[in-house]
Amino acid sequence: MSIYSEEHKAYLKKIRKEKTIVFIFRILIITIFLVGWELLSKYNIINTFLSSSPSSALKTAISLFKDGSLFKHIGITMYEVFISFSIATIIGLIVATILWSNKTISKIIDPYLTVLNSLPKVALGPLIIIWVGASINSIIFMALLINTFITIINIYNGFIATDKNYITLLKSLKATKKQIFFKVVLPSNYITIINALKINISMSLIGVIMGELLVSKSGLGYLIMYGSQVFNIDLVISSVVILAVISYIMYYLIERIEIYLHNKRS
Repeated sequence: MSIYSEEHKAYLKKIRKEKTIVFIFRILIITIFLVGWELLSKYNIINTFLSSSPSSALKTAISLFKDGSLFKHIGITMYEVFISFSIATIIGLIVATILWSNKTISKIIDPYLTVLNSLPKVALGPLIIIWVGASINSIIFMALLINTFITIINIYNGFIATDKNYITLLKSLKATKKQIFFKVVLPSNYITIINALKINISMSLIGVIMGELLVSKSGLGYLIMYGSQVFNIDLVISSVVILAVISYIMYYLIERIEIYLHNKRS
């Protein structure tokens, strides 16, 4: 005998159907895009010198794989992304917690966060090279400039938007600020933190690639720069596609963490 009611079965069926439709349309959109791009390239409707084609980009990626350089460049970029992502996440959580716990500090720091977040980071590239040196450190520093401030702002905004009724209730029960934070604020904002991590991933990738375009001798950003310099559009497109795949994989992993936490709380 089933433990689920007919209404619950219908609801689960609806959810499965919706997930199937979403998955099919995701695959369909990318398939139509790739097939259309390939056909336009094959029949010279678009200039392949400027836009390449999926088959040419794939051949270039296979060539990089065969000569052993593909995973070397991917590994370097992933290492830089992981380091910058981890540091920005830790800094973001710590600073957002400090700002939430001390209103005076938050009032002092808040306008500076906005200004620093709005600075054109690319324009600071030459200064970063002078300060940090033309090395992997400058690439990570560039990524941190891009992802740290937005991470702090997103998490902090989530903290201060926590339902005031819960906080008032705990205060009435003589709860300390530490207890309020760990019992209400942090658990209430796990979705906010996950969303901040999703943005952090994309910002880390952008920052690392920008840094590699400036100083790197390896990595996917280097391949993009080198390909553009020698007019090898196939190399540029294949590197961009690999970046997109990496971005999706990292986004997917964070999404799985979100689903796990949601199921655990349910």
